[in-house]
Amino acid sequence: MKTSYEVRLWKRRKYVGKTRTTHYVRWAVAKQEFQKGFSSAGLAKSFESKLNSAMAEGVAFDVACGLPVTMLKAEESKIGWFEFARDYLAMKWPDASPGHRKSLVDSLTPITIWMLKTQPSERDQKAVRAALRRGLNPSWRDEEHPAETTRRLRWVQDNSRQVAELSEPDVLRRLLAALDLKLDGARAAADTIRLRRTTLGNALDYAVETKVLAENPLTEVRVKKHRTRMQQVDRRSVVNPTQARQLLGAVGEVNERLQAFFALMYFAALRPEEAANLRKHNLSLPRSGWGELFLEQSAPEIGAEWTDSRIRSEQRSLKHREDGSGRQVPCPPELTQYLHDHLDKFGTAADGRLFRGRRNGGRISSTVYGRAWAKARETALTPEQAHSPLGKRPYDLRHAAVSTWLNGGVEPTRVAEWAGHSVGVLLRVYAKCLDGGEQAARQRVEQALAQA
Repeated sequence: MKTSYEVRLWKRRKYVGKTRTTHYVRWAVAKQEFQKGFSSAGLAKSFESKLNSAMAEGVAFDVACGLPVTMLKAEESKIGWFEFARDYLAMKWPDASPGHRKSLVDSLTPITIWMLKTQPSERDQKAVRAALRRGLNPSWRDEEHPAETTRRLRWVQDNSRQVAELSEPDVLRRLLAALDLKLDGARAAADTIRLRRTTLGNALDYAVETKVLAENPLTEVRVKKHRTRMQQVDRRSVVNPTQARQLLGAVGEVNERLQAFFALMYFAALRPEEAANLRKHNLSLPRSGWGELFLEQSAPEIGAEWTDSRIRSEQRSLKHREDGSGRQVPCPPELTQYLHDHLDKFGTAADGRLFRGRRNGGRISSTVYGRAWAKARETALTPEQAHSPLGKRPYDLRHAAVSTWLNGGVEPTRVAEWAGHSVGVLLRVYAKCLDGGEQAARQRVEQALAQA
C-alpha cells in the first residue's frame, strides 16, 4: 500500500439533480483528486471531520483510494452487505438504463437476503423482498417509506453480514449455490443465474476498488462454471408468410386498432417498444409501394421507479444505439397499406403516436396487445398449433421477419442494419432458422444412399 501525508481538503460541493441532492466532499492525496457523495449535508460534514481529524493526528493516507489508513481498516472490517449494496447501486445508477437498473435490483435482492445473519420466515420472505426493492433503489433512498417498509429495512441493515465474510471460501460457495435457486427451491432459469453471478462479481470488483476487500474472492474460489449460451430462436415459433397473414387478419377481428402494430413487427421486424413509440413523422409513405420508416427512439415498458423522470415507459434511445442515432427500415408495400388504413381510420395521438391506449391515450401496454394476440392465435390457428410454440409471443413476429429476410437471400449485414443487431449476434440468434442449404443437403444424402 502506497501512502502519503500530502493531503489537501477543499470546499464541499452541492449538486442538485432532478430527484435528489448530493453533497460532495472533495480532497486530494499526493496531488491525486478524490470526491465522495452523500445524501445530506450532515453526512458529508461528518465524513469531512474524519478526514480533518486524521490530518491533524498525522495519519497517513492511502494514495490509491484517498482514505486515511485508520479509516480504511475500519471500513474493511465493519461495512455490512446491505450498506455496501446501496453504495454500489448509487454508483451504477446514473449510467444505467431503466431496464438495467431493475435487473441490478432484481439480482441484488436475493444476494442481500442470503447475506442476512438470520433469514426471514417463509411468511415474511415476500414482504422483505418488496421492502428491498424500495430500499436498494437510489431514487427512493432519501424518500419517506411506509412504516412497515422502514421497519423491515432497519431490520435488514441491523441483521446484515459484513462484506468481508465473502472472503471465506465456504461462505462464498454457499452463496453461489443459493443464487442458482428460486424462492420455492426450484432451479432458476439460466439467464437469471447468469445475471445474478455477473452482478455479484461486479459488486465484488467494486468492493476491491473501494478498498472494502483486498481482492475479489471469486477469482480464488473454484466453483462449477455455468456455460452461458446466447439464446437462439426456436424454429418452431417462427410463422410462415401464410400463417402470419392469417394471424394479422384475426387481429383485425379482435382489435382492429392493433392490426398495423403487429404488421410492423412482421413486415419491418420492429421491437414492441419501437412500434409503440412510432409517430407519423417517422413515416415516409407513398400511396402504394415501398416506403421508409425512420426510427428515432423507443419506449420500453418499465415502471416509473426505474426512470430519472419518474415517468412510466419514458422515451429512450434505440436498443444498442447511442442517443441521437436512429435506424432506417424499409416498409414493404403490404405494410404501407396497413399503415395508411390505420391512419385513415384511427388517426394519431396528440403527439403523433400511431398507437395509444383507449382510456387515457398513453402508451399501448403489453397487457392489451398480449391479450389481443392470444385471442387472435386461438382464432387463426388449429388447436394443435395454438398449443405449440408457433407465434406464441408477439415478439415471434419480429423473429419471423428477420428469418424471412435471411432465407430470402438478403445479405446479413443489411438484415442486421434493418433489425438493429450486430452481424455476429444476428447469425448466432437466428442460426436455427437458416433453412437455405437444408433441403439441398438432404437431397445429396438421398442421392448418396441411392448409389450405395
